[in-house]
Amino acid sequence: MKTDTILLDHGSGGSMSHHLITDLMLPIFDNPMLAALHDGATLDIDGNRLAFSTDTYVVDPIFFPGGNIGDLAVNGTVNDLAMCGAKPLYLSVGLIIEEGFSMADLKKILKGMGTASEKAGVKVVTGDTKVVPKGAVDKIFINTSGVGQIPQDVNISGNRARPKDKIILSGTIADHGMTVLTQREGMTFDSSLKRDTAPLNHMVSRMLSACKDIHVLRDPTRGGVGTALNEIAGKSNVGIRIFEEKIPLKNETESICELLGFDPLYVANEGKLIAFVDADHTKEVLSVIQEDDYGKDASIIGEVVSDHCGKVVMQTRIGGTRIIDMLSGNQLPRIC
Repeated sequence: MKTDTILLDHGSGGSMSHHLITDLMLPIFDNPMLAALHDGATLDIDGNRLAFSTDTYVVDPIFFPGGNIGDLAVNGTVNDLAMCGAKPLYLSVGLIIEEGFSMADLKKILKGMGTASEKAGVKVVTGDTKVVPKGAVDKIFINTSGVGQIPQDVNISGNRARPKDKIILSGTIADHGMTVLTQREGMTFDSSLKRDTAPLNHMVSRMLSACKDIHVLRDPTRGGVGTALNEIAGKSNVGIRIFEEKIPLKNETESICELLGFDPLYVANEGKLIAFVDADHTKEVLSVIQEDDYGKDASIIGEVVSDHCGKVVMQTRIGGTRIIDMLSGNQLPRIC
C-alpha cells in the first residue's frame, strides 16, 4: 500500500516496513552490503571481516519487568552483530532526552546499559547526547551502533537457507512484546511474564564452535518469528515448513495473546534467535543452545523445503496447514 505520509505501520517491521526499505531507501543508497538486508552490514576491510549495525530504541514504557530501555538497546545491537556471526566488540550510544527528564531515571538506564555491556563483553567507546524541548520527544530515545569481528570461516546470511536445513528457535516466543504491551496499557494479570532481552553473542560463539555450517541466524524482533521467516524464505528463494506444536510458547503468554487477540508468531522478541542449520549438524547445535542459560527451551520448529518457494507454511496442531504471511499492519507499536 502506497501512502503520501509515514504511518506507524512503516515502523512495524512487517510488509510496509519492507516496502519502505526496498522501494524508497535501497534505490537511493544502493550497494551490495545494504542490499543484503541482514541484521547488520558485513564489511571486508583489508582482509578483516567486520559487522556493523545500528538501531534506535523508542520503547514505551521505558521501564518494564526485568529491564529497561537501556539494557534493551545494548542487547539489541549486540544481537544484531551476533546474527552476522560476529564477535561484538565496540558500541556507540546516542541519547535524545526530553527536557525535564528525571536524573535518577537516567542514571538507572545508564547503569542498565553498563551491566548489559559487561555481560556481553563489549565496550561503549563513543556517544552523543542531545536534549530537546519538552514534548519534542517522549522521555528518552536511545541509538546504539556496534562493530564486531567475523571469523574468516563463518558465512552467515539471510540468503543462505538451503533445502533440508533444519530450523531451530532458541526459546519461547512473544514474551517481550506482551510484557511491554501489558505494562503500557496498565493491564494486570496473575502472571510472572517479563521481558526476554538478553545478549546472545556467547550462545552464538558456542554454536559456531560446535558447527561452522550454520547458514542463517536471525533475531525475530519487530514482526516476530512469522515475519523473520518470510524475509529469509524470500531472500533465499526457498520454502519453509514449520510445525505449530514444536514452537515454544509459555502458557501464560499464549493465554494473554488469545485474550487480547494477538498472534504470537508476529509478536516481538528481544532475546531469542532463529538458526538455519545443515541437517547433519542440527542435533549438536541444538544441544549447545539448550546448555545455554538463554536457550533451555530451544526446539527444532521446522525445515527448509524446495517447494512453495518464498512462502512459509505451518502445519497446525489439528493437522491442517496455514500460510504464514509477513506481518501486515502494526500489532504492537513501540516495543523496541
